[in-house]
Amino acid sequence: MKASYKLKEFATVETHLVSELPAFREQVRRAHARLILLIVTACQNPDQRPAAQEALRVAQANGWEALVERLRRILAGERDATLCLGLDAEDSIVVESILEGLQDPTSLPALENRADPQFAAPGIAGIVVAAQRGDVNALQWLGQMTSQMQRAGGEMARLGACLGPLSQGKMDVERLSRGLGASTRSLLLQIVDEIHKLRAQ
Repeated sequence: MKASYKLKEFATVETHLVSELPAFREQVRRAHARLILLIVTACQNPDQRPAAQEALRVAQANGWEALVERLRRILAGERDATLCLGLDAEDSIVVESILEGLQDPTSLPALENRADPQFAAPGIAGIVVAAQRGDVNALQWLGQMTSQMQRAGGEMARLGACLGPLSQGKMDVERLSRGLGASTRSLLLQIVDEIHKLRAQ
């Protein structure tokens, strides 16, 4: 029987937003597909350990210390779902996907599935609307996402700076989109459109 590693936060967000949150989860899986597949492969094939360790070294240098610590424990043989405890939403999804992949390889994300901005919009909007309504977990997720986006710099950081005002109900797209590139502005418009749809439900 396949082990089930579910994020606790999914159970606590308002029911009508649950269908939107898996979009955010799948977006994270796509964005980190290479790392997820590398760790699963290294667990099964010792010859891949050096490549995995190098990837973890780079990840740690980029500020992913907590995630790297958990992935090293997985490489050492740990398989307990409590490995996700204490991690932020994005890191938890990466760990969960690796644990699931070790149990069921068909659950692994395809490497060619790159992060799709259009796919991200419903997930981000769902979290923003839940935060607007005072959901504690959503507020925490939003803060973590914003922090990750600020760390990435560039257009991602500029988009991250829009999430706080959106969570406060400030929806002036013209003001929020100042300084954004065309593709990032397009994503912001999609997020705002999804927010309006959710608030109308």
